[in-house]
Amino acid sequence: MAALGKRKRQSELFTDSPSQTSRSRTLNNTQDEQQGDGDGSGRGFVEGSIVRITMQNFLSYNYSEVIPGPNLNMIVGPNGTGKSSIVCAICLGLAGKTTVLGRGDKVGVYVKRGCTKGSVEIELHRVGGNLVIQREIYVENNQSVWTLNGRHVSQKAVEEEVKALHIQVGNLCQFLPQEKVGEFAKMSKIELLEATEKSVGPPEMYEFHCELKTFRTKEKELENVCKEKASFLEKVTQRNERNKQDVERYYEKKRHLDMIKMLDSKRPWVEYETARREFEDVKSEREKAKTHLRTLKEAQTPILRKIQLIDNQLRPIENKMKDKAAAIREASQKCKQKQDQLDRKNKEVEDIQQVYSLKQTEEVDRQKRISNTRRLIEGLKAELSTLGPQEDVTPQINGINAELRKTQEERAQIDGEQSDLRREKDTQTGELNILKNKLKNLEDMMKRKEENLSRRFRDTYNALQWLRHNRERFKGKVYEPMMLVINVKDARHAKYIESHLPQNDLKAFVFEKQEDMEVFMTEVRDNQRLRVNAVIAPAESCAERPPSRPIQALQRFGFFSYLRELFDAPAEVMSYLCHQHRVNEIPVGNEKTKSMIETVIRESNLRILFTAEEKYTVKKSSYSNRTISSNSALRPPQFLSMTMDTDEKRHLEENVKVTEQRLQSINAQMKALQERKGLLDRRDNELRAQKKQLSELKGKKRQLEQKISTKKDSLRQMEESGIDLQKEEQETKAKIRAVNSQKVSIIAEFTHHMKLRARLQMDKVYFALESVQLAAEKTKLEAESREGGAQLRELERACIDLAQRKTQLQEKCKGLLKKAKDTCNMAPEENTVPQHLHTAFSQLPNTLDEIDARLNEERSRVECFTGISAAVVEEYTKRTQEIEHLTKELEEKKNALDTYRQNISQAKENWLNPLKQLVEKINEKFSDFFRSMQCAGEVDLHSENEEEYDKYGIRIRVKFRSSTQLHELTPHHQSGGERSVSTMLYLMALQELNRCPFRVVDEINQGMDPINERRVFDIVVRTACKGTTSQYFFITPKVLQNLKYADEMMVHCVHNGLQMLPPNKWNLKSFLRRAQRKPKQTDDY
Repeated sequence: MAALGKRKRQSELFTDSPSQTSRSRTLNNTQDEQQGDGDGSGRGFVEGSIVRITMQNFLSYNYSEVIPGPNLNMIVGPNGTGKSSIVCAICLGLAGKTTVLGRGDKVGVYVKRGCTKGSVEIELHRVGGNLVIQREIYVENNQSVWTLNGRHVSQKAVEEEVKALHIQVGNLCQFLPQEKVGEFAKMSKIELLEATEKSVGPPEMYEFHCELKTFRTKEKELENVCKEKASFLEKVTQRNERNKQDVERYYEKKRHLDMIKMLDSKRPWVEYETARREFEDVKSEREKAKTHLRTLKEAQTPILRKIQLIDNQLRPIENKMKDKAAAIREASQKCKQKQDQLDRKNKEVEDIQQVYSLKQTEEVDRQKRISNTRRLIEGLKAELSTLGPQEDVTPQINGINAELRKTQEERAQIDGEQSDLRREKDTQTGELNILKNKLKNLEDMMKRKEENLSRRFRDTYNALQWLRHNRERFKGKVYEPMMLVINVKDARHAKYIESHLPQNDLKAFVFEKQEDMEVFMTEVRDNQRLRVNAVIAPAESCAERPPSRPIQALQRFGFFSYLRELFDAPAEVMSYLCHQHRVNEIPVGNEKTKSMIETVIRESNLRILFTAEEKYTVKKSSYSNRTISSNSALRPPQFLSMTMDTDEKRHLEENVKVTEQRLQSINAQMKALQERKGLLDRRDNELRAQKKQLSELKGKKRQLEQKISTKKDSLRQMEESGIDLQKEEQETKAKIRAVNSQKVSIIAEFTHHMKLRARLQMDKVYFALESVQLAAEKTKLEAESREGGAQLRELERACIDLAQRKTQLQEKCKGLLKKAKDTCNMAPEENTVPQHLHTAFSQLPNTLDEIDARLNEERSRVECFTGISAAVVEEYTKRTQEIEHLTKELEEKKNALDTYRQNISQAKENWLNPLKQLVEKINEKFSDFFRSMQCAGEVDLHSENEEEYDKYGIRIRVKFRSSTQLHELTPHHQSGGERSVSTMLYLMALQELNRCPFRVVDEINQGMDPINERRVFDIVVRTACKGTTSQYFFITPKVLQNLKYADEMMVHCVHNGLQMLPPNKWNLKSFLRRAQRKPKQTDDY
């Protein structure tokens, strides 16, 4: 046996790693001990076995080197000494995942605490030369650097080398660390089969199994595809058969439509030919009419010449008559102008006479006004003479004026006071509105909180409404749900409070008295069936309870406040939170706290703390006294983010109350002033009425005198503004004489123009008589020629009609020809019907009536085919092509399915038979091991369906008592010790069949009773120490006494202690020699 010693990790005696030379020397010495003969051939080691494990700054080791044997290696040592660290080194050194170990997900945690990097070096036996794998682990970035035989490589290259040596550290059948022991029994039958195939089966067995599962999956997919396609093909074929008759009817209809199209194409040509023949007939008839017309015109020529001569004589006479008529019109126009001038002069005379008449009337009116004014003055003088002497009322008026001034001064003072009060009222009203708006904003925030409560917790909201209407039923204080009464001072801190307080407490009502809570819960929970929460505030208030240490003591860690200081709440609510949730003891930190969280957890002794974005909970393990911390991200606030300043609200309410009181006082003062002002107004009116009476009595005589004076002035003005009618009459006659002289001149010119117009009219009469004579002669000649001209005019009209008819027919022929060409898709320059159309047209009727009759017949036939469209044919054609494509595709899929079935048959033969043989061998070994322990166990290949290859699995059935039946190994049926025994024996059953170079089992014997542990140990020693088996690592913290050991096994003892030698100074031979000398010294004494 060999022993391995090490120091505790806190030891400072052996922190430096020994030199490479020391390691090599130790390795060579140990190998010499193992090999005995010292031939260096690696006898006993299989390909891939571990020859050496070296750890530096790894977990609990500063430096250590393990030299295992080729067979069974039992690693013994108390808990916590570092046995499992060797298992971790094997796993990580051979490119295993950290998840296999179940300790931590980052490789940096396996470096010894306080070190920046660590390393693991593993030497594997290989016939062509050992393979040395080294892994350096860096804490800072959780990265690793790999080397193979001193050459830097990637992790992928290491994984390939390890795989080539059939090492599978992720397979529980080969590598079973302490944290994964319980998971072996939890493996399903399918997982156990795959792990066994990888571990002990031939390399191709697992590949065949994977191929079979893939082939079977493909086979099922192809079977489903074939079924779906066959079903779809059948449906499509049936649907196409149903549409076949519709397609035949469609083509029959199309033949009739083609005939209609052909008839429609020929009809324009027949119309064109008919119109063309009609055009030729009209053209010939017109030429004949033109010839006859020329003959008649030659016979009428002499008479027409005489008529033309008379026309030539009439034309100059008519021109002269026109000139005379123009001169007559000009003379008449001048006469009219002179007549208009005479009318204006007459109007001017009338205006002059009217002006004189108006002045006469005005003078008469003036004399009447003068007479009336004189009579009015005489009346006023008579009234004035009737007034006698009166007393002086001036002192009375002065007294009234003095009292009026006093009243007005007092009223002005009241107006000033009212103005000041109104200004103050406006100011106070504005301030009150501002305060109410601010208060309303705060109340709106509370309403939003209530809406959030109603939306999230409807029952709690309904209970709140009931509480507000029934507060008189409670003796003590009752507080609404905490989420409404808690007011966070800064909205950014709401996340801390919500992350700490449970949601049930946030929506809970807080009661001061127990009997009040019972009344409330009876009503809302029992009677109204509402789901609500309620709590009782502590009898002794904890709201002001100080924290165990001031926040200043924690500021060096970045803490700025305790949770209680971040929000306001009523005293009873705060008391409950301090008592139940210790908000006065939970500090809140910032990013600085996060950056030094390990120091905070280690030194502050806090149970719960907050950083900027996380909540940390710290506990101490009662078993190991280790500090365990967990953290969780803070959830965004949902209920407390709407903050309200309660001090501000209270201050606003007080200011509103004071302002309203001041407004009431102002209104009372204004009302008193208004009443005083009313009294003054009534007194003012009375004084003014008295003053008016006195003033009227005093001013009546003066008014009469003023009226008399005014009337005299008016009389004097009227007398001075008289008109001289004699003078005005003379001026009027002079103006009329001047106008009459102008009228004489105008009348002379008017007479001249009248005479000229008469002479011109006589000349026009003479010319008219001459024109009448010539016209009579012309009429006579025209009557003579009229008899021959009637036929001429009729022929002319006929020629015109024929010309128009010819033009119309010509245009019609052009249009019909164009239409015919367009119908047949002919170019404009083409004049001959294509041959295929000519042949088709020759078989059709040649008249329009026959063509129309045939068209009606064909259209009637087409109308019989209803409900048929081109879409049916298109769908039929498309579906026919789809059927052909589906048939071809289905055939391909069937061929592929046959191929897969052949592949499955071949792969199944290659996989299932060897697998059954392998499972039979495992079962044989497993059963033998159980029989040796006076128990029973068997292993079989289990499958519910022989064709479902992904459902195949290895089933382990065991029984540990003779009175029971075999039961399948599960995590629930057997005890922990029974599962450990079953697991160990199954692994031992794989040992001799195993093609992997080594196996690791960590502390699997912990749950076994001593009897089973001894039996299992004997089986392990017996099996693992055979020369045909691979290397085996068996880790255990304890060993029973009087166990049977084999020479082929090696026991590694892992020790701790301050006096332990460093591993490079440990010499087994010296230790043995010292042990041999001790008995001799005892004999000497």
